[in-house]
Amino acid sequence: MLNKGLRDKESQRIDNVLKTLLSFVFVPKFWNLEDTSLMDENLKDFGLTTQVLIDMDQNELIELLRKLHLDFIQQEQFADFLITFSKDNPFELTSKAIAIYEQVQSESKTFSFGIFNKIALAKANL
Repeated sequence: MLNKGLRDKESQRIDNVLKTLLSFVFVPKFWNLEDTSLMDENLKDFGLTTQVLIDMDQNELIELLRKLHLDFIQQEQFADFLITFSKDNPFELTSKAIAIYEQVQSESKTFSFGIFNKIALAKANL
């Protein structure tokens, strides 16, 4: 278990990585090798690359997020990243994002209309 100081520091590091990843996908890009290399540079903080993320089973991804100590809000943000990342590129990660949303919804033991709506919207766009 991480002590409070380390946990706060780790949480802040994770938040910064998620903010960076989300900032990349909101900028319109042509998802070429240069763009995926830039994405891979930031995904490596989670022990991922674009290809590993695509190839990884959704249960393995959820387990990785737990091992990295992402809280429920951070897991939701990572799923938001996957949804946005899937929109304008050849990678389909929506089903993995749905699995993360559903896991957050059930594990947090608190019903969230926001997550419920994200799940419904993602399923509609599959």
